[in-house]
Amino acid sequence: MKVLKFGGTSVGSVENLKRVTSIINRDNETKIVVCSAMSGVTDQLVRLTENIKFADTVAIAKNLDALEKKHFDLIAQLIQEETSRNLLYDKVSRIITQLFDISCQSYSNEVNSLIITSGETLLTEIFAEFLKESGCSVQLLYAKDFMYVESTDQPNINNVAQKLHEQIEDLPTATVYLTQGFVCRNREENISHLKRGGSDYTATIIGAAINASEVQIWTDIDGLHNNDPRYVENTHPIAHLTYNEAAELAYFGAKILHPQTVSPVVDREIPVLLKNTFNPDAQGTVISNAIGTMGLKAISAKDGITAIKIKSNRMLMAHGFLRRIFEVFDKFETAIDMITTSEIAISLTIDDTKNLEEIIKEIKQYAHITVQEDYSIICIVGEAVIDDKKTSKLFDILNHIPVRMISYGGSNNNISLLVEKERKIETLRFLNAKLFDAAPLISAN
Repeated sequence: MKVLKFGGTSVGSVENLKRVTSIINRDNETKIVVCSAMSGVTDQLVRLTENIKFADTVAIAKNLDALEKKHFDLIAQLIQEETSRNLLYDKVSRIITQLFDISCQSYSNEVNSLIITSGETLLTEIFAEFLKESGCSVQLLYAKDFMYVESTDQPNINNVAQKLHEQIEDLPTATVYLTQGFVCRNREENISHLKRGGSDYTATIIGAAINASEVQIWTDIDGLHNNDPRYVENTHPIAHLTYNEAAELAYFGAKILHPQTVSPVVDREIPVLLKNTFNPDAQGTVISNAIGTMGLKAISAKDGITAIKIKSNRMLMAHGFLRRIFEVFDKFETAIDMITTSEIAISLTIDDTKNLEEIIKEIKQYAHITVQEDYSIICIVGEAVIDDKKTSKLFDILNHIPVRMISYGGSNNNISLLVEKERKIETLRFLNAKLFDAAPLISAN
């Protein structure tokens, strides 16, 4: 059994949903299909949560009217049979009414989750009916009934597997089981979500739960490119990445993948394919345990980085200094991205600043601390990247662009540079010219 995931752009219009249907129907193999909300819908729902925070009833009503109209228009264009259309109008209206009732409550994390996870339900209710009209044998699964992940960082795959199998067994046999991405339940069994872009993560959690033959993630680009095509010309898709390479690129900013996407399938060695809905015959990118080629593969960038320099108040307080620093960040549940150290000083970066004031207050008791914002991490990735003869060329950047930090050694497949955000695009283009312009396309062999 395969798992296929389609993102918001892929399901964002009538024409696109027809493309997705043809991809789903390419073979008769049983599959689970995971869908995001229509493009733009989750942003609408996030705005709705802001309306709720300020109890702006006029904006709430306007937002929900627009949401209903968007999905009514989709139904009118997509569904041919009148009875089915009317039933879907009723379903959408009920969901919108539920959202209005939720919007009348005081804002909370639970209210936020109930609101922002509803876009996937709206889309899949409509798409399931269209698949039926297209002659597809389909059953609709509700992620809230089986995605009991408990922890988003370490999802309980066995729990998801048990509940998913129970759901499937209670339904008539089908070729396609359609469900929602992004939606889950937390440890308290309340509705929660897998953060933005989390439908990728849904797909691989499900893939691990059913021991899928493969997980396909369909987007609007021909696989993962060797640099960011939004800013850099002459990029190309990479035919093959290892799980480690893909995880590094996703964590450090590659937009095509949710940062935790590959983690559920690594131990089960389930390949992940990145494919283009609008060019389905393109090779795309295969992510697996096999090492296709060694050396440089790709560059990605992560924005919103804060650099922190911490220097001990006592020149000889080396023993225990690092431990005390790390304990503070652990206490406030703040992950560290990059780190460089000396005997009495440490420089590090974070991308989550919600607890920064508390962190500074605590560390100031025994160290000097300097904070600088608006940085970007540029990540150069490839298995055994340091052994690639071309890698040394990246250090030419020191002659052209101020680099705040350089980090290597945490893994064998990642070298990270910290630069001011305003120099990010310049850095990406410089590295692309130095490292890739003369390089051949990376082969899967």
